[in-house]
Order: sequence, then structure tokens, then C-alpha cells
Amino acid sequence: MGTTNMDPILIEFPESFESERLLIRAPLWGDGAAINEAVKESIEQLRPWMPWAQSISTIEQSEADIRRARLHFLERKDLRLILVHKNTGQIVGSSGLHRIDWQARKFEIGYWVRTSFERQGYVTEAVNAITRFSLEELQANRIEIRCDSRNTRSARVAERLGFRLEGILRNDACAVDGSLRDTMVFSKVRGVEF
Repeated sequence: MGTTNMDPILIEFPESFESERLLIRAPLWGDGAAINEAVKESIEQLRPWMPWAQSISTIEQSEADIRRARLHFLERKDLRLILVHKNTGQIVGSSGLHRIDWQARKFEIGYWVRTSFERQGYVTEAVNAITRFSLEELQANRIEIRCDSRNTRSARVAERLGFRLEGILRNDACAVDGSLRDTMVFSKVRGVEF
């Protein structure tokens, strides 16, 4: 798939798609309270890995964040995705496509799961569906998953889905506690892994 200089705001693609158990959709105004509840439940598990999870936001702060995410989605700057259980409507977690390079069609998948839905395969299911969406709808040439080298559960998601470990960036960033961390870089590349 060739590169393009098209303004990303003109790129059309669906705002939602499904996996076996999940509706995976763009953020919507009004999602703030439900996201806030999911983060509150999961704060201790998120805190070591997510800079934004160092303190619990108010519902209003969560709603403002969701509204900004909605605007970024519409502008095609960052594609946050909400993971919703198809049977119950409960928010399972969040994922998305970040650090987007539309010309190269490169995306990074990030993710977190609500504590009550951990270890049930929801993240693997979601990332697999988002990878397919990226390939089919967004014509991805490269998809990355990056994680702290100590975050073994996150790394296992990438490994289970056939992402290749390209390398470990040593002392790449500061962890949430201020210490230097290594970053694992996994990828799938068009014509090789998909």
C-alpha cells in the first residue's frame, strides 16, 4: 500500500467494530463516568505502568478527558478505543492506536483492562481485532506494541498474537516512579507478519 499526503481528517473508517465478546468503539461524550468507575476499580493494577493512573480523577476530569479523546479521534490525531462487553454493556477497558504516522501508515497499540476482567483473554481478543482493523480499514504497514520491560503481562499479549520483539530500548524512559526503564518494542509489518 503506497504512502499518501492526504489530510488525515479526510480518511473515512468505521467508529466501531466487534470481536467475539467485545464492541470496540470510539469514545463518546458521556463515557466519562463509566471510564472513571473502571479506572477506580483498577487503579492499583494500573498505577505501576500508566502515568495517567497516579491518582484518581474526578468524574468531571474523566469526562473532559473522554471529550478530548473524541475530538482527537475525529481529527485522526489519536484513536482511543473503548472496549465494551457486548452482553452487559460494561466497560472492560480501553485500547487504541497511538503515535500515528498516516504517511507511513504506522500505529502503536496501547491497552489496559479493568481488574474484574483480567486474565480472561479480553486484551488479547481486543488487540487481535484492532490489529485486523488496522490492516483492513487503515491499510497499516507497521503496528507496534511498546511496553516497560518489567510489564510481563503486557509483553505476553504481543507474543501471543505473533508480534515480533524487535529490540529493547535501554534506559528509554522514566517509569512512573522516576526510575529509568527499558522499553520492549514489538511489531508486525505488512508482507512479513501479515
